[in-house]
Amino acid sequence: MATEILADDRALRTGRRERVLAQMEAHDLDILVLGRQANVRYVTGATQLWVAGTRPFAPNCVLSRETGEIHLLSTWDEGIPDDIPHDHLYGIAWNPMNIIAVLKEIDGASTARRVGIDALSPGFGELLPHAFPNAELIDAEVALRTARRIKTTDEIASIREALEIAEVGLAAAVAELRPGVSDQRLTGVLLEAMAAGGVSTPATQDGAWVTSRDHHGRRAPGSGDVATGDLVAFAAGVLDRGYTGEVGRTWPVGDVTDDTRALYRRSEALREGLFAACRPGAPAGALLSAYEAAGEPLPSTPVAHGLGLGFDPPVVSPHLPETNASELLEPGMVLAVTSYVWTQGIGAVFGRDAVLITDHGPEVLTGAPWWTG
Repeated sequence: MATEILADDRALRTGRRERVLAQMEAHDLDILVLGRQANVRYVTGATQLWVAGTRPFAPNCVLSRETGEIHLLSTWDEGIPDDIPHDHLYGIAWNPMNIIAVLKEIDGASTARRVGIDALSPGFGELLPHAFPNAELIDAEVALRTARRIKTTDEIASIREALEIAEVGLAAAVAELRPGVSDQRLTGVLLEAMAAGGVSTPATQDGAWVTSRDHHGRRAPGSGDVATGDLVAFAAGVLDRGYTGEVGRTWPVGDVTDDTRALYRRSEALREGLFAACRPGAPAGALLSAYEAAGEPLPSTPVAHGLGLGFDPPVVSPHLPETNASELLEPGMVLAVTSYVWTQGIGAVFGRDAVLITDHGPEVLTGAPWWTG
């Protein structure tokens, strides 16, 4: 477990920054003004305060395409990379005009023609033109999403590390599974093991739950103790140095019937179809088609979403038909792929795996075992 607040490794942060600068060139953006924390970390590699919830927009980071220099909102040096000098840090101000005064002094601010922003509030929509008087404000989210969707080699290594910690938590919770234990207890064991592995920030609010025998949706956590014959789902997720790792598995309790074994065989067939759909050039909607080909109804949750610094595109859901049709899978993307099959009177088999799209097809990054009987 790390005991110091450290910036991301140089190779990791510079590789990401090069991708952003390339997109600034492609979209003709002179300056980027970033407020979303994942985008700020992607560009800077700086460790900043983590909070649960959303933040209002503020110009937390400024990147110049011409010089490559970064100016960062920070009141301390700890966790700040050495390629962001101290005089490029600016502090929090109650009066936003003080921040605007700082931005006006950045090299190129007065001559910039196009300034990209990743979000905006009405207040800063009025104020930013004072800092960049000759610039048009451009939505830079498309450029940033394009940069972030393809992972560098160092990013993939970071995702693997996050997955390993999530799998430690998953294994600890499965080892505790027995009749009479509560799903809250199992969730606590899972979170404790992940914290002991070095990450105290979970990526999701999931943990462990008894799947419902009565309806296709899952039973809410905290609904009772585990009983013989239940199918218990586990979802472990961590936020490790900004990168999300997620893994999900389902384990039976007690003696297993032939009907339950048949359900697991259906789950295996669905997973094979989902993994086969993760090929370069395929539309995101191919993952939905895998459910149809397997004869399984779609779950209420997204079938897949991108992994990275938080959630990256695409989000594959039956509620997003235009996204499913237009998004193409590309080498370097990492997806959290969800499989879910259910039978009345038995329950559900839930799974989640991280899949890397490569030039040659899918590479499953998760290594947690499945129940095989």
